[in-house]
Amino acid sequence: MPDGERRLAAIMFTDMVGYTALGQRNESLSLALVEEQRKLIRPILVRHNGREVKTIGDAFLVEFPNALDAVRCAYDIQRAVREFNISLPEERRVHLRVGVHLGDVVESGGDISGDAVNVASRIEPLAEDGGVCVTRQVYDHTQNKFELELVSLGVKPLKNVSMPIEVYRMVMPWEQVGASSPPGLPGNRIAVLPFANMSPDPADEYFADGLTEELIDRLAQVRELEVIARTSVMSYKKKEKKAAEIAKELSVGSLVEGSVRKAGNKIRVTAQLINGATEGHVWSSHYDKNLDDIFAVQSEIAEKVAEELKIQLLESEKKNLEKRPTESTEAYSAFLRGRELYREETEPSVRQALSLFEKAVELDPSFARAHVGIANCHNALTFFGEPTRVAHQLARASLKRALELDPHLPEAHESLAGLLADEDDLPGSEVEARRALELNPSLPDPYRDLMEIAAMKGEPNEMVRLIETGYRLDPVRPLFIYLLGEAYLWTGRDQEALEHWKKTEKISPGYTYRGLADYHLSKGDVEKAREYHAKVAKLITHPWVTYTDGMIDALAGDKEKATQAIRKLEEDAKTNRTALNFVAYVYHSLGDMDSYFEWMNKAVEAHSQIQSTMMYSPLLANARADPRFKELVEKVRKQTGLTK
Repeated sequence: MPDGERRLAAIMFTDMVGYTALGQRNESLSLALVEEQRKLIRPILVRHNGREVKTIGDAFLVEFPNALDAVRCAYDIQRAVREFNISLPEERRVHLRVGVHLGDVVESGGDISGDAVNVASRIEPLAEDGGVCVTRQVYDHTQNKFELELVSLGVKPLKNVSMPIEVYRMVMPWEQVGASSPPGLPGNRIAVLPFANMSPDPADEYFADGLTEELIDRLAQVRELEVIARTSVMSYKKKEKKAAEIAKELSVGSLVEGSVRKAGNKIRVTAQLINGATEGHVWSSHYDKNLDDIFAVQSEIAEKVAEELKIQLLESEKKNLEKRPTESTEAYSAFLRGRELYREETEPSVRQALSLFEKAVELDPSFARAHVGIANCHNALTFFGEPTRVAHQLARASLKRALELDPHLPEAHESLAGLLADEDDLPGSEVEARRALELNPSLPDPYRDLMEIAAMKGEPNEMVRLIETGYRLDPVRPLFIYLLGEAYLWTGRDQEALEHWKKTEKISPGYTYRGLADYHLSKGDVEKAREYHAKVAKLITHPWVTYTDGMIDALAGDKEKATQAIRKLEEDAKTNRTALNFVAYVYHSLGDMDSYFEWMNKAVEAHSQIQSTMMYSPLLANARADPRFKELVEKVRKQTGLTK
């Protein structure tokens, strides 16, 4: 291949464990072991079609034509090293870690460079002595083809890599059985269960829920932890389930649970860390404090959890854990009450929340998170008729102030990413979403923003990877359950879609049945689709129930009923601009392409087009075969800043 050309390749990076320290103690022995390692590895590389690009001290940089060759080679290397070590004294043994990634590389003078090389070198240190780590990209290309199990270690931030990447470890056949967490449930994947409210006043429930969310937020500041999102853990509130059952449902190895009692200016907090596999208590404590000490209690619990999970906190992480969001407990209480009301998602509750966030800012103008709360309320009020332009101006001003006060506040960048996406500034939204994930990789919503951007860029595999990651962080959230199944369906991975919906049916039946209705419609089975959609209609009230009614009727040949659905959706579109898309979908099912493109253009003009559905839904396949579709896509890409 000529220099400077780009190609897809699997990249392996190997490294000797403890080599630098050994070289300082015994240079001649370290050099001898490097030579032994090279003699051992080079024949294995040849057997698996690996090209040795170069050695860097004790490390190998190797290129493979495909991911399967690379992972098989990685396993054979570690197996050969293990056999080599058996008869040798400890000081003569070779200890290796291996990292494998799949991505673009550029060749120059026989060497290769690019993000793929950087990522492979960054994930290699995550492997244990004698272990192999691979990225999600490698996993996707080798699952069901490689003999050994690959277990997720979660989403990891990597130095000099803009997006956190999901990393998997290879489960070796010789690994001991009986680890503290079962396969697939790593201890550093953790859920904070809703803290029980033990206060004499039931109205203090908001304080217990607030403490739960604060602990989620603080633990998410620890880079080595993968923390389940609030929306998923709150579904377990007041449910009688065993810890092991919850751990299995959320795929976590560790659980934090506890209670809080608030009486006047006094609080009593209990907390415990539980092993998700054995239900054993790893650590527990209680705190009797003044309300003013709540931030110190949150920090101590988070630090103790990290300590018990054998995580060495960085100085910056420790500083983040100990940071006080405000010096005013009154402002903090107003903020917590506002956040609970905001989550109710009704117009009266959002307006009450706005008043409470504004009160928090009056009490403490430097309370950055309260400014974000104000912005979120203004954005939410657009769904209840507040003029979008005015709401966005107010929201932008609040987010600007929040970021002036705290440039490293993840939720401010997350909120700004959503605002910019609503304004069709997709490049700006992408920057803010990635920045939010750099600061807190456990946030699920930025992955949804990035999913829509990948869809509009025409990157279906990246679209799936992003929503898979978001779902992993928020596995009980109905929207993410639906989106992941749809993403599989849209990209031809039908079996994975069906398996996903089978697994999630009991968790979120309404959204699962919605996906199954779409699946059967895409296969032309109108009656089966109608059967599942009837179940949806009993569980959920939403405009997309109406448009699916219309699509089913249209495909069944009942034009009159389909037209009735269109008229209802046209009324909805007067107050809900997203419904413009839904009108178009029913026209598509009627075969009226002129009306489909008319209404999709209206959606684009209203900045409300749903990119992923437009680009990939099999229910809209006929539109993508129409010459006007290319014009529509170019219009959207230009409007959103993806093309000039």
